[in-house]
Amino acid sequence: MTLKILHVWSGNLYGGVETFLTTLATLRDDLRDVGLDFEFALCFDAKLAAALRDAGAVVHPLGEVRFRNPLTLARARRRLRNLLQRSDFDAVICHAPWSHALAANVVRRAHAPLLFWMHDLASGRVWFERLAALTPPDLAVVNSEFTATTLPRLFPTSPFRLVRYPVAIDPPAGCDAALAARDDSRRDLATDPDAVVILLAARLERWKGHADFIEALALMQANPAWTAWIAGGPQRPVEQSYFAELAAMLDRLNLTARVRLLGHRDDVPRLLAASDLFCQPNSSPEPFGLVFIEALRAGRPVVATNLGGASEIVNDTCGLLVPPRNPAALAKALTNLVDDAAARAALGKAGPARAAALCDTKIVLPRLAAVIREFVVPDASKS
Repeated sequence: MTLKILHVWSGNLYGGVETFLTTLATLRDDLRDVGLDFEFALCFDAKLAAALRDAGAVVHPLGEVRFRNPLTLARARRRLRNLLQRSDFDAVICHAPWSHALAANVVRRAHAPLLFWMHDLASGRVWFERLAALTPPDLAVVNSEFTATTLPRLFPTSPFRLVRYPVAIDPPAGCDAALAARDDSRRDLATDPDAVVILLAARLERWKGHADFIEALALMQANPAWTAWIAGGPQRPVEQSYFAELAAMLDRLNLTARVRLLGHRDDVPRLLAASDLFCQPNSSPEPFGLVFIEALRAGRPVVATNLGGASEIVNDTCGLLVPPRNPAALAKALTNLVDDAAARAALGKAGPARAAALCDTKIVLPRLAAVIREFVVPDASKS
């Protein structure tokens, strides 16, 4: 029997969680093969909603919600309540504390099984975390072992299961096709075809380590072999200010000719294919780090800081881990790979297998189905 599950998400930006939800939508046929059918209830009819619809998913708008505006909150909860009354969902999954704070009590009153998917670290001190904690779920799903260590700050008595994000591990492109795509991308970005390209692709948040990355590159200026691309554009005013700071930092360190700020990109897989190694030196722990999996899948060595989810993904077969907030150590690791093509090739070759072991859809989707079925009893009357 297929379980019909409603996913509730309240975010208005586009990052890792949104990428994950979009991936679920694109895997609709694979999910049905393991007995799952997903629909989505969203507060913001923005980029994520469009991506889900493009993938053929059913999207239920709840309306924009601001907790400081009780009317928007009441309206969204009423729409969710009506949706649950007229539809036959076997369970509801709230993604992250904000969505849980919005929807959990409505789900409880509808007597539907309530699941919580934890995507970030919990402090237990933020107002929406405290609201979420008032309604413990039947099950919490965590995206990494590190994330799980903070779950008790929200739900100390709720059972949890680890399910990493599913990623389709595509077979590598043919040599000629891969080289042609690589050359096209470099031509588009006015990059020397022989340069060793270091890519950082991340949301414009300070803890992602952009400034440490730039400081490390400044220490490598005597080495002429490398070029760097930084992908990621502002989605909020604070990110616009940070973007301007990074541009000023590049200018001050005389790096504008060698480091390209690419802004927002929808073609990160293409950038990965055209690069030689990936680096994201977080200064604070990454809950999981989907982009590390994407880089490994693309056969790119990963240089990251030894924090959080990155330390569960990257090992010495596929990349290098360095101490956080240490541009000198980062510069040394990057220089070693820039100067050693054989090492880059060996680490890159191991990447797809490492990504598959952690996140291959053939592993993750059956596990997700088993985890949900462990806590959700299907209603036989629907068959």
